[in-house]
Amino acid sequence: MPDVVIAEFMDEAAVSSLAADFDVEYDPTLVDDIPRLQSQLASARALIVRNRTQVDGELLAAAPDLTVVGRLGVGLDNIDLDACAVRGIEVFTADGANADSVAEYVIGAMFALARPALLSSSRVAAGEWPRQDSVGSELAGRTLGLIGLGAIARLVAGKAAALGMRITAHDPVLSPDDPAWELADSLDLGALLSQSDVVSLHVPLLDTTRNLIDGAAIATMKPTALLINASRGGTVDEAAIIDALTAGRLGGAALDVFAEEPVGAEQGARFAAVPNLILTSHIAGLTDESQQRVGQMTADSVRRVLSRS
Repeated sequence: MPDVVIAEFMDEAAVSSLAADFDVEYDPTLVDDIPRLQSQLASARALIVRNRTQVDGELLAAAPDLTVVGRLGVGLDNIDLDACAVRGIEVFTADGANADSVAEYVIGAMFALARPALLSSSRVAAGEWPRQDSVGSELAGRTLGLIGLGAIARLVAGKAAALGMRITAHDPVLSPDDPAWELADSLDLGALLSQSDVVSLHVPLLDTTRNLIDGAAIATMKPTALLINASRGGTVDEAAIIDALTAGRLGGAALDVFAEEPVGAEQGARFAAVPNLILTSHIAGLTDESQQRVGQMTADSVRRVLSRS
């Protein structure tokens, strides 16, 4: 039976580095076969997951020897930290390893939403010449509102400032004297939503952030505003986004994360006909380079724990 079980995809070089020292079971399909995953965990000391594997009490009960969980990313809403703490199981994330990738995604999404011509390939190839409805607008001189001013948001702020954007942020957790405020003007949430031409979320999923952007919040935004969520599914009310875009009360949106992942058939059908909407499959942080960093950082964390036990 394996020492290390990897239930979702991981950079092959990082898998190989662990396999050189431990008995590793690497099967990215385990996340979709919980009974088989539980069986593999019967004697495992380490579990490595992404965001889909629910590391809850039921799963932990099937892993009596587990000492460490490695998260290939930064979010922890799929891991029951309290249950892990009771068992003395250490949990490690790959903080910062994919920050550049997410920041570049946000900037790219801003360009794609602001300049619809970038998404007109199929129309041009079909013989259309959609110049008038593909004009778009410039980002220079526009206001970017960052909800949360953590490491990724700070990278976004720097890149957006280089484009000539005004940067604002709302982060009630961040100390008023934190040097990060040199990057952005501090606003309360209402002022940020009403003033911003682009709003980008950078918050964890908590009780206080669930459906943070709902119908009432959208009603305070400019009807031309763009919304980008590459943080956590559930922080945005997807039904409200669909309604606002369909009615022309929001200029555009890019969603990389969803309350249900993968998106179910019913919700997918609702998204299908919505204008000015970009949907991606929780991939903002996934680039070749970031996956090498995330994989190696996670492998190193797991190795340190297993090597001392």
